[in-house]
Amino acid sequence: MSKSKVISTDDILATLCHSVTGVLSSASGNDISYSAMVQKITRTCMRPDIGCFVLFDGGFTGLVITNFTSQAAMEIYGDYMRNMGMPEDEIAHSHLSDDVSNVLGELMNQIVGDFTSKVREQLHTSITQNQPKMMAINKQVQISVDTTMDRPQARRVTFTTSKQNIFYLELAMDKTEFIKLHDFDISEAIDPDDIIANEAKKKADKAKSNVPVEQDDADDDFMAGLGL
Repeated sequence: MSKSKVISTDDILATLCHSVTGVLSSASGNDISYSAMVQKITRTCMRPDIGCFVLFDGGFTGLVITNFTSQAAMEIYGDYMRNMGMPEDEIAHSHLSDDVSNVLGELMNQIVGDFTSKVREQLHTSITQNQPKMMAINKQVQISVDTTMDRPQARRVTFTTSKQNIFYLELAMDKTEFIKLHDFDISEAIDPDDIIANEAKKKADKAKSNVPVEQDDADDDFMAGLGL
């Protein structure tokens, strides 16, 4: 009998870390990396200068917190705005700006959305999330999940931006294991933007390939009419 594969909470954390680096690297246009060493912690906290928390529920319950230093927050925010083509004079210059909190909150929403999609595809279970709450703070605030957890676990992961600024992700969830009883295919997520872009490219290539042929035929007929 083949041994069943077990997916632990640390495997789920690794999936979340991949969502963080994938979304933020794409949004900022720069590489975001995370440490291979994960820290066990006893409690989750929002810390200065900008903190965000998201609750999720469903197949399992948990809490995700991101804590940005002002330098890391401004780097990610600024790179994202420039990547979107925003003029320099319209980019905020303080981490206390509402625009910075709104942008980081939206990016956090995309991160957790990508994470829930991966959970659904890889673990065959579903979780839901609330709207991320992002705020600038100057004191440490303890956050806990208001639900029954038999064996709660908490982890902290360190992330580094391209300019070596640091931010942290904290995850709290019940200790759980997903046991793979049999093999199954993991379907790739379908990105509507990719479908639209591919269809547009196909139409453009088709139009481009048709125009020269018709023009060449017309030129040949014209030359033939002149007896050349």
